[in-house]
Amino acid sequence: MNVNWMEEVKKRESALLKDLQTFLRIPSVRNEQTATQEAPLGKEVYEALCYMLKRGEEEGFVTKNVDGLAGHLEMGNGEEIVGILCHVDVVPPGDGWTFDPFGGTIVDGKIYARGALDDKGPTIAAFYAMKIVKELGLPLAKRVRMIIGTDEESDWQCVERYFQTEQMPTLGFAPDADFPIIYAEKGIADFDLIQQPTNERSECILLSFHAGRRYNMVPDFAEAALRLTDGGAMKERFLAFLQTHAIDGEAHSDGETFTLRVRGVSAHGMEPNNGVNAGLWLVKFLENEQLDPQANAFVRFVSQYFHEDTRGRRLGVAHTNEELGDLTINVGVLSYTNEHGGKIGINLRYPVTNDIVHTKKMIEQVAERHAFALTDFSNSAPHYVAKDHPLVQTLQRVYEEQTGERASLLAIGGGTYARSLQAGVAFGPLFPNRPDVAHQKDEHMFIDDLLKATAIYAQAIYELAK
Repeated sequence: MNVNWMEEVKKRESALLKDLQTFLRIPSVRNEQTATQEAPLGKEVYEALCYMLKRGEEEGFVTKNVDGLAGHLEMGNGEEIVGILCHVDVVPPGDGWTFDPFGGTIVDGKIYARGALDDKGPTIAAFYAMKIVKELGLPLAKRVRMIIGTDEESDWQCVERYFQTEQMPTLGFAPDADFPIIYAEKGIADFDLIQQPTNERSECILLSFHAGRRYNMVPDFAEAALRLTDGGAMKERFLAFLQTHAIDGEAHSDGETFTLRVRGVSAHGMEPNNGVNAGLWLVKFLENEQLDPQANAFVRFVSQYFHEDTRGRRLGVAHTNEELGDLTINVGVLSYTNEHGGKIGINLRYPVTNDIVHTKKMIEQVAERHAFALTDFSNSAPHYVAKDHPLVQTLQRVYEEQTGERASLLAIGGGTYARSLQAGVAFGPLFPNRPDVAHQKDEHMFIDDLLKATAIYAQAIYELAK
């Protein structure tokens, strides 16, 4: 059947953008402080899930809410399912935005908001793609199901719970990364390194230190509070340090409490070198200050093994692979209190050829030598779909027909919902040569790209399900 997919998208452009703006204005950051039995990850995330389910009902899709953690929209008939895996949760906005991070502002052909690129924009694109296929009455031999998660940016409780009771799609894609097609993804391990506290004290005490909110984000802000009788000399050294390294920050004194702040640049944890880790720069400064023994041990360990080393070389765990690249380490969370000592929250991504059991053992050994313990280790294994799989070949053909460009196959450090499927790939929405601003301030998506992605998804859905 000959369908002008872009023409069908253009007919619905105004409605699509209106729906997306409404969706983006829901600040759906996981917030367990507002959690209830109905909304286990917080009311805002639940509101976003309900928004998509409600829109699905309005368009005549079969919908299901799975314990407030996930849901789906479905159309068509058949034993097999084509899955489209999306998520409605977003990372915290961070600081320094030009526009309201939950405003959905449209300026110069771009729509700005947290989630515009990751993953609310692509979710609406895939939703409208399903809507187009349904409204055209195209014959389908399989069911098409959009699976909606609420915890992709944290622990993936959503898909874990979903697939406990719901059917696994035969094949599918996640519109949550790059075009053309991502057939391989690194493994992802999250864990903490916890300092064993001591009772030794001296005149200069680091009262607290905090940086970062999520393990998979480069921290863009860090703050340390110290108890000092005279912070003037430290302030001079700190300001000189900032100037030398071209880092943004400030020092403030309030009685005997002296506060240091550093501002960095947020980025996705899959490539920490794309950001400036505010926490690690503040630690680097404190490394050469005379703190109490416990604080000294914390900042010196962090600085020695993690400052300006995102590849694990100093830990002895560096590894690289021709297809998937380097093992990477993102220090996403740093915290310290005088009472409880320090905590380092790490997001580690590794190629399929890396032995994660050995890597964990090596890090444990280094940590133990410095009175740190590795805890709360979680691991998602690398994901791979064969290049000659019918899913990959179909999506390659669709992409090339819609764009006129070669559909090369990519391997990435990011982790997408595609790895939840037995046969799943990541498929857009970021086109080649566009900047990846996911998890960064002023996150946005080009409207032309959004519409083009919708056309690609519509054809892909039809070709996979017909």
